[in-house]
Amino acid sequence: MESTYGTRLHEKVKRDHVEQLSEVIRDTIGRGGNVVIPAFAVGRTQVMLYFIRQIKELGLAPGCGNFPVYVDSPMAVEATGIFEDNERTCYDEEARALLEQGINPLSFPNLHLSITTEESMAINDDHVPKVILSASGMCDAGRIKHHIKHNIGNPKSTILFVGYQAEGTLGRRLLDGAEKIRLFGEEYEVKAQVVRMDGLSGHADKEGLLDWISAFERKPQQVFVVHGDDETATSFAECLETEHGLKAMAPYSGTKYDLISGEFIRIAKPVPVAGARKGAVRTASDSFTKLKIASKRLDGVIAQAQGLPNRELDAFTKELNDLCRKYQME
Repeated sequence: MESTYGTRLHEKVKRDHVEQLSEVIRDTIGRGGNVVIPAFAVGRTQVMLYFIRQIKELGLAPGCGNFPVYVDSPMAVEATGIFEDNERTCYDEEARALLEQGINPLSFPNLHLSITTEESMAINDDHVPKVILSASGMCDAGRIKHHIKHNIGNPKSTILFVGYQAEGTLGRRLLDGAEKIRLFGEEYEVKAQVVRMDGLSGHADKEGLLDWISAFERKPQQVFVVHGDDETATSFAECLETEHGLKAMAPYSGTKYDLISGEFIRIAKPVPVAGARKGAVRTASDSFTKLKIASKRLDGVIAQAQGLPNRELDAFTKELNDLCRKYQME
């Protein structure tokens, strides 16, 4: 079971999210900056669009005019289309009531959907204050890194986090108060406002997790506590053992367990992650392994490219050479 918020309790009375978001938009655009929101493509982006539609409709950002909003993620755009195609079955009662009035809950004036690389780059060439929703949600990949690069040094802009930030990610470093960050091999000073909007996570808190596992009619023989920071996962596993009489463990990557015999074959040790806060440990990263796998895939793509028109081959070669120069070690 997961343990993302295994040591925390969510607020029973949550501040209105539309009010929070409108305040950030009003303050940021009012001083001439951009609101950059790292948002997961499926679910979180659509929720933010739902809130922004309300802000525009109710006039909750006075002085900001009809501010532009960009969804810069091909996956988020596609996911939003799936929501709209299945609106009668996936929306709640409040959203369906809007549909009955002929209102699209996820659309509003001055909403722009960016698909191509050129459209994405044009967002930062335009100096009109705006809201930018882009993936990935933890800022470790995707187009969001480019938007942070263009806004992190601007004290007028705001980086607004609306989801969980795992330890070791760029998003977590920003939330932890990093004064400088590295992006694309260059160092940037953090001058933008960094804000977190709580209460939007779909993860249960400690109470919710305990309610879930307590509902088992027959207790599990072994509980594996995963998906949480090391200290949180370990603490929650100890809680399950000492307070609820369950056999629980928060295993590190590489641990092996035989489900038939009910015995651990190997218990892996934690491996420190470069860039994590001092004293912290975390599951070993598989990023380099993924890179090696990608290189094998690239070999196959190159082999299949034989016979393509010279114009396409030249363009492909240029892209590869540009990537090589970008990540070339001195």
